[in-house]
Amino acid sequence: MIQDKMQLRPRYGEVDQMGYVYHANYVSYCHQARTELLRKLDLNDKYLEDRNIMLPVISFNINYKKPAHYDELINITTTIKEMPKTRFYFEFLIRNEEGQVLSKANSTVVFADSSSRLPGLVPDFIAKQLLPHFEIQSEALHLQCK
Repeated sequence: MIQDKMQLRPRYGEVDQMGYVYHANYVSYCHQARTELLRKLDLNDKYLEDRNIMLPVISFNINYKKPAHYDELINITTTIKEMPKTRFYFEFLIRNEEGQVLSKANSTVVFADSSSRLPGLVPDFIAKQLLPHFEIQSEALHLQCK
């Protein structure tokens, strides 16, 4: 499992007339959190684009629990639970400073060649970056079972 945390404060223009962060902005927040996680894995967008790889979103689901407000510090935890093969699955948990869950979301992207626009298997260079994180987890689980 790979996990990362990111914080942000909603800007004034992201709030609706009710004083809540407009619902569509959560998609952008999750995209930003996914991007930051991949950056920490040395798989930033520029690196992928230079290797003709795109990550188009094929699904995004969100469940709103409680609204976020302007300038409220929110924490987004992004999780990759399994090594991708053809689809790359991300989970997001958004909480406020008090730890209350504001929303839960998940997103699925595919690996696509930027020239042909066709989806394919996880490219080898991406698998090599991700695999050690899952092997560490597998080894730790194996040691716990002994």
